[in-house]
Amino acid sequence: MAHDWSDPSGLWGLVGEFEKPEDLMKAAEAAKHKGFRKMDAYSPFPIHGLSEAIGFRDNRVPWTVFIFGLIGVTCGYSLEYYTAVIDYPMNVGGRPLNSVPAFIPVAYEATILCAAFSAAIGMFVYNKLPKPYHPIFNAKNFERATQDRFFLAVEAEDPVYDAKVIEKVMKDNGAVEVSECDY
Repeated sequence: MAHDWSDPSGLWGLVGEFEKPEDLMKAAEAAKHKGFRKMDAYSPFPIHGLSEAIGFRDNRVPWTVFIFGLIGVTCGYSLEYYTAVIDYPMNVGGRPLNSVPAFIPVAYEATILCAAFSAAIGMFVYNKLPKPYHPIFNAKNFERATQDRFFLAVEAEDPVYDAKVIEKVMKDNGAVEVSECDY
């Protein structure tokens, strides 16, 4: 169920604030165990295992990088092959026209170039960046997510959303505060 962005009212979700990363991990695992799937975690630094704890499984960027890397190596090698074998064949020192060892550096660099650009562009596209507004910015004390606090948000669009259950899960796992977050 998508939200009508022309209507700024309504509940976006429930947000729990934690003091320690261990508490955030426990709460995320407990929420996942209770069946919540539309949730996200916010932390001032990376926490190993957090993406698995919230059920984040998005592998579009690695596949995009792999595919564009293959395109890069194919284009790089094809360009050299066309230039050296078809368009302007020149026998230098008795070497074969299709010299694989000589073609490797350019094909490798074309692979790196295409893969790097696809990683950067894919990250922006798949994360829908830039995102100047998100409802989580309305959460109480959320400005501390970049300093010293950890947040777990469960969206109201979750099929099994139940505010009382979510609040209990968060409080039982060390939430300092649990608050509603509006659009």
